[in-house]
Amino acid sequence: MSEAPVQDQGRRQFISKGTALLAGSLVVAPGVILHSLGNAQADTLPRPLDEPVTAKIRWGMLIDTAKCADGCSKCVDACHSEHGVTSHDRPQTDAQWIRKVTLKDRQTQKVTSLPMLCQHCEKPPCVDVCPTSASFKRADGIVLVDKHICIGCRYCMMACPYKARSFIHEAVTDQKPHTPRGKGTVESCNFCVNRIDHGGQPACVEACDAAGHQAMLFGDLNNPDSTLSKTLATISSTALRPELELNPGVRYQNL
Repeated sequence: MSEAPVQDQGRRQFISKGTALLAGSLVVAPGVILHSLGNAQADTLPRPLDEPVTAKIRWGMLIDTAKCADGCSKCVDACHSEHGVTSHDRPQTDAQWIRKVTLKDRQTQKVTSLPMLCQHCEKPPCVDVCPTSASFKRADGIVLVDKHICIGCRYCMMACPYKARSFIHEAVTDQKPHTPRGKGTVESCNFCVNRIDHGGQPACVEACDAAGHQAMLFGDLNNPDSTLSKTLATISSTALRPELELNPGVRYQNL
């Protein structure tokens, strides 16, 4: 299948490389954030405050393309609102943490609309090529970018087979306290770690549910009792670009 045509000073005010207090959260290392308890949901319980991120959990997502409404952008709108991502009327270079794409099966001509985001690979090529280790993977499988050591080389963008990363061209204003951003850096979907570490759901999933589509299911891939794992055990799903053997954390149904 192929996709159809379809560092400013502000960031220095956010997380320092040492310990910093951010929006009620204690940052003890890049990607390791201790939060106060939020409202826990069944599949996304917050870990105890005195425990770091571990590999006991691997966060993942299932997207049912049959339930993804053609022309709907609720997931995109919610993501961009959550993280302060704005458009500059440049479709080819605007930052996009999640986008709707159209896939066409060259043999059957079947056309499918689906959300495309960082696939949070088990073996992320973006991490392998990063010269400063700004691209890294948390123990729980979430792939992130440390904006403070990203030099904007964009090697990760070239390495990503899903075109899931964006480069920030303009100075960023009115930033969200939970999402540091900066001109001259690369960014992508982070599974809304600001929500996940509080026991919540990604903004895209919440918006899709609110719209009545329920096309996105988020949970713990390592927990056989999670709704996500139970669903994956009973349906046929696929990973995008399976031949690359990256074992993405995002899988698709009815593709």
